[in-house]
Amino acid sequence: MTVRDVIQKIEPRMKKTIEAFQHELASIRTGKATTALLDRVKVEAYGSQMPLKQVGNVGVLDVHTLTVQVWDKSMVGATERAIRDAGLGLNPSADGQNIRISIPPLTEERRKEFVKLTKKFGEDSKVSLRNHRRDMIHEVEKLEKEKQIGEDELKRGKKEADDLLHKYEKKITEMIAQKEKEIMEV
Repeated sequence: MTVRDVIQKIEPRMKKTIEAFQHELASIRTGKATTALLDRVKVEAYGSQMPLKQVGNVGVLDVHTLTVQVWDKSMVGATERAIRDAGLGLNPSADGQNIRISIPPLTEERRKEFVKLTKKFGEDSKVSLRNHRRDMIHEVEKLEKEKQIGEDELKRGKKEADDLLHKYEKKITEMIAQKEKEIMEV
């Protein structure tokens, strides 16, 4: 095993951390209607918890309104309840098999809460990246102890681990800034 092998093993885990962070960001309200807002909603359906997307079609009617077209009429009440109880501050209203969800404008206080939440998710992701870096350095040091690589390769491996960490931390910082801008935009 070489330093390159260790990097190729750890870098995909760092990319997955970025993807998970992007998914978290998508679920944070910005004052505009987006289907990603309902990604976390689970509906009690047929004796189990199902993602909302498996119960009906989620769509954007306009900038401030989402719609859910529930496929099974008996699931309308459970779907409406799941959206209301998801902690998103949304109040859905049913009309036959369609559910309309008005996205109320965010208050300044609520915007600041969402910015804090964004930063918390970002910091959690950065901690995860640092853990991946630590694992990478640990594996490179292990290779050096086993005499598979030399001291120069060890130093190069540690430097590459740091470079990778900085590259992905920078991405997260940029994503936080972008989301903060979207949230604070009135």
